[in-house]
Amino acid sequence: MAPLLHTLGNTALLQQYKVAFLCSRKCPAAVVLKSFDWAIEQRDKGTCIISGFHSRIEKDVLHYLLKGTQPVILALARGMMKKWPSEIKAALDADRLLIITRYADSVTHASEETCFQRNRLMMELADEVVIGYASPGGNLERLCGE
Repeated sequence: MAPLLHTLGNTALLQQYKVAFLCSRKCPAAVVLKSFDWAIEQRDKGTCIISGFHSRIEKDVLHYLLKGTQPVILALARGMMKKWPSEIKAALDADRLLIITRYADSVTHASEETCFQRNRLMMELADEVVIGYASPGGNLERLCGE
C-alpha cells in the first residue's frame, strides 16, 4: 500500500523516472566535489532528483539543481513549512518542484527517526538510488543494509 503523502507542487513528478540522492552529513572533501559534478550532470540531463536536501552537501546539490530546469522532488522529514525561500517558490511556480512529506503540519522539526523514515520513503519511491557517501556505522549505512 502506498504511504499517505502530504504534497505541495506538481504531483505528476511522482510518475517520472526518479533518482534519489542521499549523503551522510559528514563526508570526505573528495565526495563533495564528486557530488557537485554529479548534480551538474543530472541538471544538464534533466533528471528528476528526489532528496531530503537536509545535509549540507544535499543542500548544495539542491542549489545546483535549482539553477536548471529539470524536475526536483523535495522530501521532508517534518510537516510542511508555512514559508519557503524564494528559490523554492520559483521552482514551485515553474511547476518543476514537488514537496512531499509523510508528516502532519504539527511535526515542526526533523528528528533522527523522521529523517530515517524519510530516507526510506525516498528509496521506495525512487527508480534508482545514488549514495554520495554513507558514514561507517551511520543511519544511512544501516538503511542501505536493509
